[in-house]
Amino acid sequence: MILVTGATGTTGSEVVRQLAARGEKVRALTRDPARAVVPSGVEVVRGDYLDADALERAMSGVTAAYLVGAPDPEARHDLALVAAARAAGVPRLVLLSAIATGDPDVGPFGMWHVPGEEALKESGAEWTVLRPSSFASNTLGWAPAVAAGEPVPNMTGTGAQGVIDPRDVSEVAALALTDGRCAGRTYTLTGPEAITVPDQAAVLTSLLGRPVATRDLSPAETLDHLRTAWGLDEAGAEGVLTANTYIRAGRNALVTEDVPELLGRPARAFREWAEDHKGAFLGERGSSGSDVPGE
Repeated sequence: MILVTGATGTTGSEVVRQLAARGEKVRALTRDPARAVVPSGVEVVRGDYLDADALERAMSGVTAAYLVGAPDPEARHDLALVAAARAAGVPRLVLLSAIATGDPDVGPFGMWHVPGEEALKESGAEWTVLRPSSFASNTLGWAPAVAAGEPVPNMTGTGAQGVIDPRDVSEVAALALTDGRCAGRTYTLTGPEAITVPDQAAVLTSLLGRPVATRDLSPAETLDHLRTAWGLDEAGAEGVLTANTYIRAGRNALVTEDVPELLGRPARAFREWAEDHKGAFLGERGSSGSDVPGE
């Protein structure tokens, strides 16, 4: 039995689908089972990351678990998931972390997964850490502006990132959950090229047949956007600004070979993801999705 936490989220839902397609026994953990749409045969259980009893039940009889903690500066979710898995004696664990984890120059977000990664490595289980770069699906947040013909905000200037299709992250996770050769490794997962926000907008322009412009935001404008559009408090906005400054300086332009080496094929480019999600930018119903890993 393989447990997938964050089972209705960006990567978790796809991990569930891929494992079920392979004939694996899958248990999907979600806060709201009534909303979960899963393949036939998948067991759906309710649970909250901070509900120890629910996590204990979810981990019972599990042979591998995909751990997807919601973003949390205190790492409570990562730590709770690892602790529950350890208590249940789950022999194989795969943790979704983030690129540049542990680099203090990223700001507070760079430290959020550090305690979880450390706990994972001390759990006694076979462990694998996945550190993906920026998700291609983050651009779904641009959809309302694109549909309205408005420029999309650019908070990272000409800073490029190894933008990754989250389906590749899910495929690597499914592999690590079922193949012990991935144990004891930390993988930095990226797309095949480092691209900027204007690069992504140019791809959408070519696919949609209409201009998708970008609007560069100064640090002050970025803080205002994060407070008003994202609803962040002052500390949260400052943290995102620090991370964006790191990206703007070109420090997240890393591209690795981990995806092709693990999957035996090239990583999907942003264009491929955008082609498959074109409808979201045209305002078609049922074409959008979460842009945050987890629930």
